[in-house]
Amino acid sequence: MKNLLDSIDIPTIFLDNNLCIKRFTFHATQVMNLIASDVGRPIDHLATKFKYDRLLEDATEVLRTLAHKEAELQTNDGLWYYMRILPYRTTGNVIDGVVITFSDINTLKTMHEELIGVHGDVEAAREFADNIIDTVGDALLILDKNLRIVSANRSFYAIFKTAKEVTVGRYIYDLDHKKWDIARLKDLLEQIIPSQKHLEDYAIEYTDAGAETIRLLVNARRMVHGKKETELILLAIRARQ
Repeated sequence: MKNLLDSIDIPTIFLDNNLCIKRFTFHATQVMNLIASDVGRPIDHLATKFKYDRLLEDATEVLRTLAHKEAELQTNDGLWYYMRILPYRTTGNVIDGVVITFSDINTLKTMHEELIGVHGDVEAAREFADNIIDTVGDALLILDKNLRIVSANRSFYAIFKTAKEVTVGRYIYDLDHKKWDIARLKDLLEQIIPSQKHLEDYAIEYTDAGAETIRLLVNARRMVHGKKETELILLAIRARQ
């Protein structure tokens, strides 16, 4: 059993019914200051590397209720682990203490925090853009790098007789029953961010709800905003004279 446990890269500690250490895996030394002579010592006599002081209380409760406990814990040097405390049953189905495992979730936590940061930057960029574009008379759209609409101004909704509920969050080429699904325009917009190009008075034709064809000029350029330099596309549309 010791060889098996030591081959598993999960810090594991076994406690007896008095919550004294019965055995531990080699990797358990990553989370607690353990040496071989600690076997038999009460768990609360040992220092952990976590910002967490309820190990004894939680282990006691698991032993009393036989209900497992789980928690995300951070070490003093900033690493994250997922702790589980479970009743330890013998082959005869007798409770013989508890087993504590610590799974490394540092990569997942880091990714989660980065996603929160990205989301925060996108929200800040949206607010920044909204405050600007609502003061402009031309129809304006803010697109993300995938050509999904982040925001539109009042002029866009008025000119194209649409609403926020059927605009924001959709791809531009899906708007108004795919009337904006213009292959050449889509190809050009997809080059705005990666190639840092821009459109100047690109002419398109749009058919409105009354089946009237309107000639439009489209201008587009890359915008950067936020701490992580969130990249967006500003799209300006006006009627062609």
